[in-house]
Amino acid sequence: MTETQVETRETGKNKGCGLGCMLLLGIVLGAGLILTVVLCVVLASGMTTFKTGGDPGSDEFPQLDETLSSGKKDNTKVVRIPLRGMITLNSESSWNTANAVTALRSIRRATHDEEVEGIILDIDSGGGGITASDILYNAVKEFKEKKKGRVVVTLMGDVAASGAYYIALASDFIIAHPTTVTGSIGVIMQSYNIKELAQKIGVQDVTIKSGDNKDLLNPFHDIDPAQEKLMKAIILQMYDRFLKLVVENRKLAKEKVMPLADGRVLTAQDALENKLIDAIGYAADAQKKIASLLDVDDVSVYRYTEPSPLIDLFGQPAIGFSTELRRILGEASDSPRLLYRWNP
Repeated sequence: MTETQVETRETGKNKGCGLGCMLLLGIVLGAGLILTVVLCVVLASGMTTFKTGGDPGSDEFPQLDETLSSGKKDNTKVVRIPLRGMITLNSESSWNTANAVTALRSIRRATHDEEVEGIILDIDSGGGGITASDILYNAVKEFKEKKKGRVVVTLMGDVAASGAYYIALASDFIIAHPTTVTGSIGVIMQSYNIKELAQKIGVQDVTIKSGDNKDLLNPFHDIDPAQEKLMKAIILQMYDRFLKLVVENRKLAKEKVMPLADGRVLTAQDALENKLIDAIGYAADAQKKIASLLDVDDVSVYRYTEPSPLIDLFGQPAIGFSTELRRILGEASDSPRLLYRWNP
């Protein structure tokens, strides 16, 4: 075999490989495109059409994906809604799939679904903003008022304190795990005084204000007694609202609640003995109880999830140290706020 013949054969082999590689690449790209189209169709078909009794807007009736969690499909329909972490309606915390924003959207979704007869509110939170807590409390009340006969059962996790307990008050029955910590009825507002530190490092405060009280809790100044009295009066008004809701919803005498409403936390057993909760149990007990309250043998428990575009899956921050650090720093840098929150 001559050298010319060898070169010709090798050249031919290279051309064949190049054509094969291009063909293989085309098949892979085509399969990827088909898979993407199929996935989009599946995601779109996963959205369920519900009977809403009207035509509510997207904020009233958020488009959430629905999945059967437990029970048979034909049973009475209830929705399990988790609420985790700091209770705030700040959308920047949306990386947490069980945050207050998603919980509120889920409650509103359930409210306008005529097939939903009950909610299992699964709470694990130390509380949060007073307004966010009150909005969620009111949303639960509206869920029950929208359709006669609806019920709500709260299941407490590790912690259901302060604002989290405030929200639980809207339910018809409260169950705590044996290891739950709850209570912390009260209001807190915190700030910092860095006056001495600023003097040591040579930092001076420059504040131009329209009135004496415009810079309340300025961290560069000692708090003025008159301003402290002013803020205390506001805090006590928010505290009185919390106390009133405990008395009304738990059907307890104010004199009975007052000794427990000094911010203390209670174990599940202590809370049960003082009638701040109704029972101690687990998820199965919550499901049995809501079936009992609805006077049915069993229920179908559904859960909602926020539909996310595929690109969002790559944009979510990792759950870990960096995320937790960002949350802590965000809370620390926030301006002083009134909170229904257990602050150990």
